[in-house]
Amino acid sequence: MKKKRDSFAVVWKKHKYKYIMIAPFAIIFFLFTLLPVVISIILSFTSFNMVSAPVFVGLDNYINLMVYDPIFLTAVKNTLFFAIITGPVSYIMCFLFAWLVNDLPRIPRAIMTLVFYAPSISGNAYLVWKLLFSSDSYGWINAWLMKLGITQEAIYWLVTEDYIMPILIIVQLWLSLGVSFLTFIAGFQNLDRSLYEAGAVEGVKNRWQELWYITLPSMKPQLMFGAVMQITSSLSVSQLSIDLVGFPSVNYAGHTILTHLHDYGNVRYELGYACTIAVILFFIMMICNIVVQKLLRKLG
Repeated sequence: MKKKRDSFAVVWKKHKYKYIMIAPFAIIFFLFTLLPVVISIILSFTSFNMVSAPVFVGLDNYINLMVYDPIFLTAVKNTLFFAIITGPVSYIMCFLFAWLVNDLPRIPRAIMTLVFYAPSISGNAYLVWKLLFSSDSYGWINAWLMKLGITQEAIYWLVTEDYIMPILIIVQLWLSLGVSFLTFIAGFQNLDRSLYEAGAVEGVKNRWQELWYITLPSMKPQLMFGAVMQITSSLSVSQLSIDLVGFPSVNYAGHTILTHLHDYGNVRYELGYACTIAVILFFIMMICNIVVQKLLRKLG
């Protein structure tokens, strides 16, 4: 016999303090996350320039974006290429560096954690790389190449199409040891040490076997969170490209989906079209996250 469901009044009386405790987060999440997503999806079917009222245009924005906007297709290609390289590589880097740093004594571990994490929270970290790759003889790399006789004149690093994407990838990898890196360190710190003792009894003989059979399965929540963060960061690069190689970059070599969104949303104020770009990016991120989460669930 199916159990009768309690009425709302009974449920509220029983759990009201829990609902009150989560209410602030729920309200903020609804107002600043869920509601903007819903509004963006609605506006993506309109023509809206912030001056006049939105005009419903159906699928015109999506058709124009996919069929008649070659710059968007270039942005998609650049973004996917960038994400395919920086996403997995930065994820592995975060995990390996966290694994190595975790074995250090407490004070050296704290210092190394700060050293690795600091670039990700430095707002002007790109300035270091802009100085390194400066396209004149004052740029450090050009200065050393000319001093060593490797080149006779300065290389235009940031305005040459072939160099733009590799430089962006290098800088992004340097900046990528952020939240995921800290999450993995926290995961290592909270591992149950008795699991390793039990593993030794069961025949686990070296650190690589410990990593594969004990550490990775025990850190599935941290691995999942780190994957989501790295996917999001690798697919949402915009400011780095704008600051480092300019906007727009040469032949759109550093143009990404989010840069295209910035162009239509913050420069042209075609918000309906910009929302269409945002919706496409949202679904790309969501699909990537679902795929990665399914793969990680098979771990262990």
